[in-house]
Amino acid sequence: MKKIFVILSVLTIVLASCENNKKFKVQGVVENAQGKMLVLEHTGIVKTQGIDSMKILASGKYTLKAMRPEYPDFYRLRIENKTIAFAIDSTETVTINANLNNFATDYTIEGSYDSELIKELRLSVINIQNMINSLKPEMEQDERMKKVDEIEEELEKHKANARKIIMQKPVSTAAYFALYQQINGQYIFSPYLQEDYPYWAATGTAYHTFMPKYDRSKNIYNFVLGALKEKQAAKQQEALNQLLQNPTAGYIDIVLPDRKGQEKKLSELEGKVILIDFSTYEAPESIEYTFSLRDLYNKYNKRGFEIYQVSLDRNKLLWEISIENIPWACVRDENGPSNRFALLYNVSKIPTTFLMNKKGDIVARDLNFGQLDKEIDKLLKSK
Repeated sequence: MKKIFVILSVLTIVLASCENNKKFKVQGVVENAQGKMLVLEHTGIVKTQGIDSMKILASGKYTLKAMRPEYPDFYRLRIENKTIAFAIDSTETVTINANLNNFATDYTIEGSYDSELIKELRLSVINIQNMINSLKPEMEQDERMKKVDEIEEELEKHKANARKIIMQKPVSTAAYFALYQQINGQYIFSPYLQEDYPYWAATGTAYHTFMPKYDRSKNIYNFVLGALKEKQAAKQQEALNQLLQNPTAGYIDIVLPDRKGQEKKLSELEGKVILIDFSTYEAPESIEYTFSLRDLYNKYNKRGFEIYQVSLDRNKLLWEISIENIPWACVRDENGPSNRFALLYNVSKIPTTFLMNKKGDIVARDLNFGQLDKEIDKLLKSK
């Protein structure tokens, strides 16, 4: 019986140890909070949910526990309507000490470096929000403008610090937290602004790469993707507006630099039969494809056939080397596959070709080389 009791005791200790290893712990002291309910909450994407709680005793000491998350995630301590935000990743114990009187703003946090950064970011935004709230309608104009200048200065300091945090470790909870901070309901970092987009993209890509199944990874990735699509749509609309203001004869003019940096216009070839080609030299089949283009060019160029090739290559050096001996016009935009002419011509696959007659009308799209041969010959014979 004694042996059985010892074995059971050991098993109980082992099981308890295993169970504890699956949990994280938040502990510390909250002064002047005797009798108050302290709640540990999980801050989800959609809702915040309480997961543990206790009534603070005279000593102010507390310990709260919860299951460790599969992925790094966000939590908060709450007393009444006062909260402290923090993150949990592989950390088993976080120590947070505070005072009820200034619970949300004056506290210490140990055991989680990301949570220390989150505190820094959070207090900075609270300060800026308080400065904005201090603006009163009855203020004199000079005083008001001075306050506004101070707010803008603090906001830029905050963003500079946040940029540093994001780029040092874009996959961190601190980086994620920084991107989703708001003032007056508006994101401080907007994925729709050119200067802010790279920070959203860096964190979105990092989360998607290292934690692709995580709901927060999917959330930020879709958010960034949506912003990118909207930006592309805006570019396309801008190009369309330019087209309406400067109409051409049945086609959209393209103006881009060649490998020597000289701008080449599609409209300069007007009056000839032209193959407008959107393609890339990075593709494995590009050598065979280029030979087929060369056969068409050699066969019909002297009769008035031209090729205007728009490179969608990402690698500029590879493109420059590849087209060194190309006899036709080949141009490239620094944005590679995202250039606005590819959007305007609705290029959805590589390669995409358009055949244009002597009058400047596009008469065919994406013909195979056999069909192109026949159509080019027919168009060259026509008046």
